[in-house]
Amino acid sequence: MSLAPPSSFGIPALRTEDPRFLRGEARYLENVPIPGAAHAVFVRSIFSHATLNGLEGLDRARGMPGVLAVYVAQDLDLAPLPPAGNVEAPGDELTLPFRRDVLARDRVRFVGEPLAVVVAETRERATDAAEVVFADADPLPSVNDVEAAVAEDAPLLWPDIGSNVAHTFSRHWDDDVLAGAEVVVRERFVNQRLAPVPMEPNGIAVVPHDDGTLTVWVSSQVPFDVRADVAEGLGVERSTIRVIAPDVGGGFGAKLTNYPEFLVVAKAARLLGRPVRWHETRSESMLSLTHGRGQVQHVEIGALRDGTILGLRAEILADMGAYPAGAYLPTTTGRMLSGVYRMPGVAFHGRSVVTNGTPIGAYRGAGRPEAAALVERAVDMLAIELGMDPAELRRRNLIPPEDFPHVTPAGAEYDTGEYAKALDEALRLADYDDLRAEQADRRARGDHLALGIGIACYVEITSFAAKEFARVDVEDDGNATVYVGTSSHGQGHETAFAQLASAVLAVPMDSVTVIHSDTGLVERGEGTWGSRSLQAGGSAVYLRSTEVAERARSLAAQVLEVDEADVEGPVEGAFRVAGAPDRALTWSQLAVAARDPERVLDGSPPDLSAKGRYFEPRSTFPFGAHVAVVEVDTQTGEARLIRHVAVDDCGRILNPMLVRGQQHGGLGQGIAQALFEEIVYDDAGNPITSNLSTYLMPSAAELPPFLTANTETPTPVNPLGAKGIGESATVGSTPAVQNAVVDALAHLGVRHIDLPCSPERVWRAIRRANAGTG
Repeated sequence: MSLAPPSSFGIPALRTEDPRFLRGEARYLENVPIPGAAHAVFVRSIFSHATLNGLEGLDRARGMPGVLAVYVAQDLDLAPLPPAGNVEAPGDELTLPFRRDVLARDRVRFVGEPLAVVVAETRERATDAAEVVFADADPLPSVNDVEAAVAEDAPLLWPDIGSNVAHTFSRHWDDDVLAGAEVVVRERFVNQRLAPVPMEPNGIAVVPHDDGTLTVWVSSQVPFDVRADVAEGLGVERSTIRVIAPDVGGGFGAKLTNYPEFLVVAKAARLLGRPVRWHETRSESMLSLTHGRGQVQHVEIGALRDGTILGLRAEILADMGAYPAGAYLPTTTGRMLSGVYRMPGVAFHGRSVVTNGTPIGAYRGAGRPEAAALVERAVDMLAIELGMDPAELRRRNLIPPEDFPHVTPAGAEYDTGEYAKALDEALRLADYDDLRAEQADRRARGDHLALGIGIACYVEITSFAAKEFARVDVEDDGNATVYVGTSSHGQGHETAFAQLASAVLAVPMDSVTVIHSDTGLVERGEGTWGSRSLQAGGSAVYLRSTEVAERARSLAAQVLEVDEADVEGPVEGAFRVAGAPDRALTWSQLAVAARDPERVLDGSPPDLSAKGRYFEPRSTFPFGAHVAVVEVDTQTGEARLIRHVAVDDCGRILNPMLVRGQQHGGLGQGIAQALFEEIVYDDAGNPITSNLSTYLMPSAAELPPFLTANTETPTPVNPLGAKGIGESATVGSTPAVQNAVVDALAHLGVRHIDLPCSPERVWRAIRRANAGTG
């Protein structure tokens, strides 16, 4: 596939979205004025697992001032939500095992599960009424540990099914992929459960109209999916529902889910015949917004004494929480277990398992960070066993550029890669040799601030063979309007797509308006996930812009009465006759001429417009290398990141400023997993990290300045040569920091520390090493 012309690439254009954010003019869901809107507040379970006999206090709540309605499951007649499509259990739509009732009926399975909804004139009155409703329930044994959930005597969330396993997957599991290995390293890794914590919590507002249609405002990454889900839930045509996602304050994958609250609020609005809005609190968000990660991995890696890696074997237990809507996620982990390495064999077996916790869903990286953490920890442990520098071990096993496209034993087909180039650049920027010298000096003098250097090489998958819609119109005034099916929640889509259209049409960027996230204005769309927006959505914009330019050139030739080959442009917003620059037509003149019946080209629409979907033929595989430098206080266990170098390759770069922003955001979340964040439940299944006073999300003060760089290895998969960048830095940073913490303590005999590397966990690892127990 030939690449788009380079004129628009590599330009660090300032984000056109930023002025409205900086001036406080952004419109988030709670800022949307909806006259006469009532407010919904949900009654939620305080039990992690219980048989639900009924709800008490309903009549009292219904009689409280300002209360319009209190609904339970039986009042709404809404079908249950199905599990992920790969869940292995028979049943029809209503009896499907692992289904989720939008409001709990007979059993509750996690703290925070919605039981009822109160709708009142104000949020305060709804909250007061919700507090008098409580569950009449018989507690049941709960299980929040994924390994305990697969034990023979585990409490069952669905006794009729007879198992907590919702999905199994494997590849080459019966093969001896470690045959011939002279060194084998084994370990158990934990990739902990995380809360996404977007700046804007979840919410929806539904406005019914007299003609039976609905306008839905929602904080979502996928407004077209919300439209489909609400229409199906209410049993109406999609055309009767308009969904608008205004400015969305972060999503990170958690706003891809069809939340039961959405359907409840939509049904309540229809029953009451008036607008109803719901905005969750931060504490609610920590309980009800899907969590991420949550894997226990048993890993073996084998190699020859010279460092040649022969194979990797992994058993994956993936925590799905109470409902397995994310059962597909760990299959991506399996697919990416080869990492960047040329290893002959990879075998894995995995299970998606339900537990009494908040359901697990996509979270920045969605299966790929778990794979990178597994592989990169295993490689570091192998380096220690071999007595080899971890950078050298990696370099010896990297897939060389001439081997691409490369099919891995884990089942992925990598498009392009220059893995050694990224690693060498990261080591150079980090002054790796000097760091090792300083580390040796600190160890020699017994410094209690141990220096650790962690390396991670990664490859991830993006786009997932995506498709996306775009439409490009040139208006009578010569300005362009671009309609895109992606949905921005901080990435800078309005800037990127305007930059592409501007370059193709040869008009200023401020002459391009980008419309998105409104099903009433955009014909169709897939939303935003999987780091696909530029490569899929951007390719659609580029191709449609090119079609408009080609039509304009033909029209200009007709109007100017010259051969089309003699028309130059667009150049500076006009098409000119070669050798006669005074004979030219602007976009505005051509837009008007396009509607002239005497000028319309045969079979062409009477305007300068093009629309259609771009279909990406296969996935792309961004990659990179990170180097983290930490200081670990061996007396207290505190690990402090003091430097982080990220070299990320996302193919051809359109706007370096947007890429850098995505790198910085990804680094913040990946480092947070390595050192700070973790959702923890007590033995009874109660969440004990359910707000931001107990869930340790770092601020900028806890993070060092980042040194980011890029290599550029274009992909032939799409016309832009672009790969995704939104999740890459998250994938690479977590294992780099974890490796750095362990490396700082390797001379003491510390072999492994699970995520997050908290002061207590590090301190205990040091004490065990001092005691000679590992």
